[in-house]
Amino acid sequence: MNTFKALGVGLLCTVMSCSQQVPQQDLESLEPVSFNDNWRFSKGELPNAKNTEFSDKDWRTLELPHDWAVEGPFDKKYNARSGGLPFHGQAWYRKEFFVPKKLENKKAFIYFEGVMNQAEVFVNGKKVGERPYGYIGFELDMTEAIQFGQNNTIAVKCNPEELSARWYPGAGIYRDVWVEYKNPVHIAHDGTFITTPEITEAAAKVNIGVDLTNSLDKKSNVTLETIIVDAKGNTIDKSSKKVALDANTQQTAQLELNIQKPQLWTMEDPHLYKAITFVKDGETELDKITSRFGVRTIEFYADKGFLLNGKQVKFQGVCLHHDQGPLGSAVNKRAKERQLQIMKDMGVNAIRTSHNPPSEILLDLCDEMGLLVIDEAFDEWKIGKVENGYNKHYEEYSERDLRDFIRRDRNHPSIVMWSIGNEILEQTRKDGWKETRRLAKIVKSEDTSRPVTAGFNYHPLAIVNKLAHEIDIVGFNYFPMRYENILKEHPEWIVYGSETSSCTSSRGHYDLPREPKVAEGSLQVTSYDLVGPPWAYPPDLEFEMLEKSPRILGEFMWTGFDYLGEPTPFGGRDNKTNGLWNSDWPVHSSFFGAVDLCGFPKDRFYLYQSQWTKEPMVHVLPHWNWEGKEGEIIPVQAFTNAEEVELFVNGKSMGKKVKGKDLTALPMTHRDWKEKGPMMSKYRLSWDVPYQPGEIKVIAFNNGKKVAEKVIKTGGKPHHIVLEADRSLIASDGKDLSYITAKVVDKEGNFCYTASNNLQFEIVGDGTIAGVGNGNSSSVTNLKGDKMEVFNGLALAIVQSKRGGVTPITLKATSKGLQEATVEIKFQPSL
Repeated sequence: MNTFKALGVGLLCTVMSCSQQVPQQDLESLEPVSFNDNWRFSKGELPNAKNTEFSDKDWRTLELPHDWAVEGPFDKKYNARSGGLPFHGQAWYRKEFFVPKKLENKKAFIYFEGVMNQAEVFVNGKKVGERPYGYIGFELDMTEAIQFGQNNTIAVKCNPEELSARWYPGAGIYRDVWVEYKNPVHIAHDGTFITTPEITEAAAKVNIGVDLTNSLDKKSNVTLETIIVDAKGNTIDKSSKKVALDANTQQTAQLELNIQKPQLWTMEDPHLYKAITFVKDGETELDKITSRFGVRTIEFYADKGFLLNGKQVKFQGVCLHHDQGPLGSAVNKRAKERQLQIMKDMGVNAIRTSHNPPSEILLDLCDEMGLLVIDEAFDEWKIGKVENGYNKHYEEYSERDLRDFIRRDRNHPSIVMWSIGNEILEQTRKDGWKETRRLAKIVKSEDTSRPVTAGFNYHPLAIVNKLAHEIDIVGFNYFPMRYENILKEHPEWIVYGSETSSCTSSRGHYDLPREPKVAEGSLQVTSYDLVGPPWAYPPDLEFEMLEKSPRILGEFMWTGFDYLGEPTPFGGRDNKTNGLWNSDWPVHSSFFGAVDLCGFPKDRFYLYQSQWTKEPMVHVLPHWNWEGKEGEIIPVQAFTNAEEVELFVNGKSMGKKVKGKDLTALPMTHRDWKEKGPMMSKYRLSWDVPYQPGEIKVIAFNNGKKVAEKVIKTGGKPHHIVLEADRSLIASDGKDLSYITAKVVDKEGNFCYTASNNLQFEIVGDGTIAGVGNGNSSSVTNLKGDKMEVFNGLALAIVQSKRGGVTPITLKATSKGLQEATVEIKFQPSL
């Protein structure tokens, strides 16, 4: 029997990834200092911009993180596969900063969490480093280029190329930047590794490995000390040891500590401790790092599946791309938090970071929110998928990128698997197993506490060419019909659905008749959830196959959120680059999400919720605005986690349906279904009823008792706007956001499901409009403007605070022929 067992991995969360930033002027801090403020930016090929004497006085001043591409404009000349946005081309960032003379005996480092991409960094005209992979963080030593006691200039060149990704990658310095002035003896970057190898109810042993660097030309004797603190600030344990460091070396020192009666990290209560580690020379502190960590066990078995702290957990997972809809790729903690909370509301318990190292903020949030993570490194290896993909840099950088990726993330308790690749084309090569083995060995050399996985989309080639044999946990993309045979042929394997369903839909859009194809001439996809590319299938098929093969660990559906780029099922394929043509312009965003680009749930959100949650719920579709179709038959569907549902049309019962007994026929186009005809789904309840304006209502029952209901009314003529803020109190830190939904309703307040009015947003007070959107993959309205058309009744405005804001923010929405609306956002002190 194949097994994988690991005892409690801790969590490393340095202040680099915490929301509270150290003041930039505190350059003598032993911990990293935010370097996000007061950058200047300009696009274009500017070969002299690296030089100190270059004048950037006319450049734009901004604060990082920043994604220049999402600012637009959308244009047909940009590849729709990459979002139809100008992410490629050269651009520069510059910043002037003063370094006090008294720091000249220290080492100066800068850390970029992510630069998209092909970054080159210059300090005072001297090149201090480069990194082509846009998703990996990198630290650079600036010491030799720094002028202490003087002003210094840093310049960063970005040079992303067209067709460098299969989706929208963003552009620029899109993650946080930190500077640190370290003593010659210090803790190496990402040099702390916390594990808990022994865990009982009575105690947990905590091992902390610390990589110490001595950059002096002489030996150094220091004291390494760690204190463990609980959530209330009480000291739980402490340990110290003397360490002798040879000149110009790095070595790892180990400390052992204990937690009595540990509180485990669980999905329901993701408890986190804090460790404070010091390097001291006598009483002088040379370095300090603050870490949060969790205590938990993970185990994987071929028969029992995945166990978290000894209890079986099925993966109810989603794949997530890294963009944040209208905000693009510029990382914002609140944006990530909202995305994850929406996923949790759907019943999600796991995230696959598709298909690249995610932001550190996302992993911190998963630790805090109790979400499991498959952390993924690469979308391609040596064989490229797009003309200018990562394969161009793979030979030189893959080991370095993979090691840095593991070392950055290896202490997060949320991470339960390392993925070394997604749908890599080496599956088609007989020697593809060799590269799989090489990468797996690199992972194991850095961390043995988690299994190695990959997502394979070529079956049986991934097996025939032995790639699947080289990893611990085997992921298959879009082969639910083959689970049973795979497990029969390889009973020792541990298997899961690494990508599933891939169904497409547009929020609030319904085509009649209900068919598994896009209506002729339409740029939208029906929300009856029947349409997808050749590999795709409705979620119902995956649900059924997982029930038939309970040894499968679970699934990661494609995708939780819509994302910019990959506008499948629209567009043609270019055989040379595998890129999408712009033949279906202006479609520029995916349709795969259970929620749209703005985070508004589609109907499929509720189908998953009906399978993945226990709180009684019921959902009904479609909308009930079918003017001109009076008397025609409208297919009505309901999703529920209750036993049965009764449908009412204008108060008249259309009968009860029992879940699991009354089946719904779904036309199937999946390659493995072939000529079987429609699938009879037990996960949807359906009625065919003649349309008449008014309302439809569904009531869900358990044991004959009403447990949930939902009503949809026919909306009348659009009359006024309603604004609803997800948070009416935000921090005045210049980062925090409030997501404000704009709804169009009729005179009685009924939602207008098919409204398409144009909105104008105006803002006063200490805030700005960070982005606007509507979830329409065919809309080319600027995402960074103050106008947006309503799509099927909804639009979104994202409001961001100004740093130190005092005056409350008021957002007003107006539209010709509609009554305007306002909403107020107030401030709370920054944490």
